[in-house]
Amino acid sequence: MAIKVSVVLLLPLAMLLLVGNSPAVAQLEVGYYSKTCPNVEAIVREEMEKIISAAPSLAGPLLRLHFHDCFVRGCDASVLLKSTEGNLAERDAKPNKSLRGFGSVDRVKAKLEAACPNTVSCADVLTLMARDAVVLAKGPFWPVALGRRDGKVSSATEAADQLPPANGDVPLLTKIFASKELDLKDLVVLSGAHTLGTAHCPSYASRLYNFSSAYSTDPTMDSEYAERLRMRCKSVGDKAMLSEMDPGSYKTFDTSYYRHVAKRRGLFQSDAALLTDATTREYVQRIASGKFDDVFFKDFGESMIKMGNVGVLIGVEGEIRKKCYIVN
Repeated sequence: MAIKVSVVLLLPLAMLLLVGNSPAVAQLEVGYYSKTCPNVEAIVREEMEKIISAAPSLAGPLLRLHFHDCFVRGCDASVLLKSTEGNLAERDAKPNKSLRGFGSVDRVKAKLEAACPNTVSCADVLTLMARDAVVLAKGPFWPVALGRRDGKVSSATEAADQLPPANGDVPLLTKIFASKELDLKDLVVLSGAHTLGTAHCPSYASRLYNFSSAYSTDPTMDSEYAERLRMRCKSVGDKAMLSEMDPGSYKTFDTSYYRHVAKRRGLFQSDAALLTDATTREYVQRIASGKFDDVFFKDFGESMIKMGNVGVLIGVEGEIRKKCYIVN
């Protein structure tokens, strides 16, 4: 699959990962598997090219898997674990019911196990797949420091409590991001991931029906856009219908998401909320101008590097799972 790669020059930042204050981050490094599995990135990329070529709409879900993993217990692949008798895992939490791409992760992991048994963690696999999903959707490339290990615990309750909600306002989202050592800029930049993918009605229908005692529809949403959404999403409980998060461009990583948000056409309440804070609004409007695509691509790579370092397990912590959906 021939692709044009936009390279984000983040090598100095990536190298900083080796000398950061966090002991965990200090042991993540680009080229971590250079001796034990030197072709790890090539194997992941080759398989990802096949996956995205066959199903371009999977780029968004695979990126989302990585997000939802890192915000609960850190980037430890706990989101991939299946529930067991007596334990409801993260993937079965209400906010994660719509996650997709688990089979693709298993497919890539199987290729790596065949080439380098018991070597590459599922957490690193998911991190690399998220990066490659963006690149294959015509987004930026950034270096991924590796060396994460896999967690052994997965809790649906923790996922429900810790994931940023689609109806969150900026103060709440800022607090959640800060708990992961991510700041306000990371919030507005990583929201740009909504340029990829689709969403089910229940995640945004409350903005369309019985919004408040004063308004049936969220007044911060463009009225024409709201009417178009109501034609697709007939009720709050409609679980079948999907809407593009970035209409007309949901399979391509670009800056059109910010243009929609600037026009009050963000799908989620959390998207609309970006216009309520001076800092996030300024960023949205700047990127929406279409003159700073390179700035957003660079910013996105930097924020993804930061998010990929959240709560990682290293050294002898955790394990290297043989299969990503079950502990060894």
